[in-house]
Amino acid sequence: MQINWTAFSIFIIFFLFVAVLGFVAARWRRGDLSHLEEWGLAGRRFGTLITWFLVGGDLYTAYTFIAVPGLMYGKGALGFYAVPYTTVVYPIFLLILPRFWSVARSKGYVTASDFVQGRYGDKLLSFVVALTGIIATIPYIALQLTGMQAVITAMGIPGSWPLIIAFIILALFAYTSGLRAPAMIAIVKDLMIYITIIVAVILIPIKLGGFGPIFHASAAALAKHHPPGSIALSPKLYATYGTLALGSALALFLYPHAVTGVFSASSRRVVKRNMALLPAYSFALGIIALLGYMALAAGVHTKSTSEAVPLLFLKEFPTWFAGFGFAAIGIGALVPAAIMSIASANLFTRNIYKAFFSPNASHETEARVAKIVSLVIILLALVFILGFPQQYAISMQQVGGILILQTLPAVVFGLFTRWFHRRALFLGWLVGIVLGVLMWASTGYQSTSYAVGGVTAYAGIWALIVNIVVALVFTVLFRAMGLSNGEDETVPSDYHVDVETSA
Repeated sequence: MQINWTAFSIFIIFFLFVAVLGFVAARWRRGDLSHLEEWGLAGRRFGTLITWFLVGGDLYTAYTFIAVPGLMYGKGALGFYAVPYTTVVYPIFLLILPRFWSVARSKGYVTASDFVQGRYGDKLLSFVVALTGIIATIPYIALQLTGMQAVITAMGIPGSWPLIIAFIILALFAYTSGLRAPAMIAIVKDLMIYITIIVAVILIPIKLGGFGPIFHASAAALAKHHPPGSIALSPKLYATYGTLALGSALALFLYPHAVTGVFSASSRRVVKRNMALLPAYSFALGIIALLGYMALAAGVHTKSTSEAVPLLFLKEFPTWFAGFGFAAIGIGALVPAAIMSIASANLFTRNIYKAFFSPNASHETEARVAKIVSLVIILLALVFILGFPQQYAISMQQVGGILILQTLPAVVFGLFTRWFHRRALFLGWLVGIVLGVLMWASTGYQSTSYAVGGVTAYAGIWALIVNIVVALVFTVLFRAMGLSNGEDETVPSDYHVDVETSA
């Protein structure tokens, strides 16, 4: 494939610009980056606007531009589950996250596992929540790298070396600037993405004759796929669609990177405002999803669904603007990948390294270990994507969801009640993890849906149901046996703390 030098040049200009921003960010809202709370949470000083950009940039990523339209391109209406998923998530977590932020601020918690340790006084339960978060995040980082790989391929750049260079830049500015880097870059990234969306939703339908012809042509193209797809959801997919949406919504703010974004907010009110404002991104996601149908209608042909949108941009946009769109996608991969690596490093440092190997580690040691681990996490994600290519990139997010959902009882239930026994929560987690992975494995690692009693649904939901049942049954049993349920270091007032802010 011949290199598209115009698109590549525009891509490089913007990519280098945000790389510089990433390093400059170390001086923004200056703090002592040798402390984990400053490096990993930016000192918890972000106001409403910065938090909106940060959390939005964290959640609406290459997953948005590449994976969702890719699923629409390959399978049709099933891919639209991402829209209700990112709609129902905010009212659900409006009830949860302000409470979570308050107790974290009151007790100085940096991670969800810090809360689990404080709530239950149980290192083992805290450890498995941390380990699950790290493992679930690696394929999610790989999903971001898939997006970058797709645009690099579309521009005709051979080999994996551009992806490796991007990884090195990402790793270095995350190491240098911590959470401030993706927060600053997220502002540029979101502006570029909104410009690209506005142009795409106006220009491409005009060139293709309007949405009527787009839907007609995409329906005809999907019918020829193997297996056939459809722009209307088949009744047999209702349960899969609904449980994918619900499971993904419940999982979203359990991910370490989402928790990190929320904990960096300066007040409880900032968190509440963002639960009200973030659905603006969901509206944009609905438009982006339709790019998959536009690619079908435009006659884009590719075996890799991840390349559908980049090839559509090359076909329908002027070359220079295609390069701008590619840069938006590439930068949209950098922001969440950086936050995810930082969040995973926070988990390892606080809940594995400090908990088991160096209980008396200084603030400086914590920060140094976290910085090194962030590099390792990004390296593992790079190996994952280069060694385990996926037909549907979105499956990486779905697999991560199966794992992270199993931490819901310990984290979310724990925010509201101490009734569940810590050992029962551990057993529920263990059964849920094993069952979820076995369900995925039974499909040959090709699908995250699994049939039980003739109902095909998201494996993460099936596993979570069993997880909760096990936790309930063994809680009753262990309470009857009088087993110790650990010490709770929190008090009711911790869950209502707020901080005034002018940010």
